[in-house]
Amino acid sequence: MLEKMNRHDFDKVFALMDISFPSDEYRPYEEQKALLTHPRYQIYVVRDEGGDRVKAFLAVWEFDEFVFIEHFAVDPSYRNGGTGSRMLKELFDALDKRICLEVEPPQDELTSRRVGFYERNGFILNSYPYMQPAISKGRHSIPLCIMTSKGAVCEEEFDRIKTLLYTEVYGVL
Repeated sequence: MLEKMNRHDFDKVFALMDISFPSDEYRPYEEQKALLTHPRYQIYVVRDEGGDRVKAFLAVWEFDEFVFIEHFAVDPSYRNGGTGSRMLKELFDALDKRICLEVEPPQDELTSRRVGFYERNGFILNSYPYMQPAISKGRHSIPLCIMTSKGAVCEEEFDRIKTLLYTEVYGVL
């Protein structure tokens, strides 16, 4: 199901990213595309039955200690069919590491449903305060939460995750 993205599919993935995330949560086109050469960054896709359309994608950073899901989106026409859950299960099965991701605090029905989805799929919402730095020039920082697989993290581990994200993903430390 999950396969590494071919470079020629980047435009399809970016278009899905563009409709799935607020502009403060992803880089401009050229910056996002430049990440494809980073050794720790990889995009995985799920294609439709014909193989032409990207149904969903996971953009991940793989570190020694954990994997960070930076972006995860399912095309709206394929949502609520189990695609996202199957993708996460496949990622869990392929990697023997903690997986973490950022999510909006559960403050309304949509954000609560999103957190619930991740909880049903093996993630725990950690209670430590977290701010996603501006992802690119002209973008804004965003208050988010960190969710982790394999249980909650202690404050010391949370700080290590945060420092690594700030250093490697956002380049602010």
